Amino acid sequence: ICLPGKSFKIIANVEIIDENASGVIFAHGSRFGGHSLFIKDRKLYYVYNFLGIKPEQVLVSGVLAPGSYTLGMEFINEKKGEHGENLGTAKLYVNDKVVATMPMKTQAGKFTLSGDGLCVGYDSGDAVSEKYKSPGEFKGGNIHFVTVSTGKEQYADLQREAARAMAKE
Repeated sequence: ICLPGKSFKIIANVEIIDENASGVIFAHGSRFGGHSLFIKDRKLYYVYNFLGIKPEQVLVSGVLAPGSYTLGMEFINEKKGEHGENLGTAKLYVNDKVVATMPMKTQAGKFTLSGDGLCVGYDSGDAVSEKYKSPGEFKGGNIHFVTVSTGKEQYADLQREAARAMAKE
């Protein structure tokens, strides 16, 4: 998946069964550049690791109780930086509510030349974020699906949308 120069969204429908559920929902890249959506300490995190340069760009939610959620993030690309990086705004979502926002810069190129690709439910190779250890397997719940979109549609509960589309009239 290649996102350079684009606005994008990562959306996951997740069921938290254990109040101490934790682990990677989505990871793409490595410690040398990548991004990850994960649960740690009962909170949702989105980390964008820009070329491995510290500090990591981090968005975090409040505490998540057991239940079913649509979790995700959105990056709105606004302009190019002086070194070719993409500058914009990142938003973290729990269901349809923005729970955190911040300015963010993203890489102009791919995260890796080989290996450390896109993962769901764990992070292969080098962990994208210092906030968890690889493989960071998701435990204490179920990931029903994850989608990455570069389209202009609004953030929505995709499970509800899929059920509506599949319903017989």
